Amino acid sequence: MSAACFAGTLPAMPRPDPPRILWPRTRNGRIAVVAFVALFMLAMPPVTHTALNRIEPIVLGIPFFYVALFVVYSLLIGVLIWAYRQGL
Repeated sequence: MSAACFAGTLPAMPRPDPPRILWPRTRNGRIAVVAFVALFMLAMPPVTHTALNRIEPIVLGIPFFYVALFVVYSLLIGVLIWAYRQGL
């Protein structure tokens, strides 16, 4: 046995890198996260209060604001379904 073991210190062992839990590992996972966050930002108040804040254009008898939010939320659900089908 070496003298280092008797002195109470052990030789340094390599440590594995900790898993990355905040950023997806696969390409499809990164695409899903970026698409979901980008679409989710379209439903947040800075965008809804400036760009989507229009009542006048009526689409099929519904104000534009509600139609735009319906499209954004439908796309968000579509991204979640796509990610689920990809097994992410």
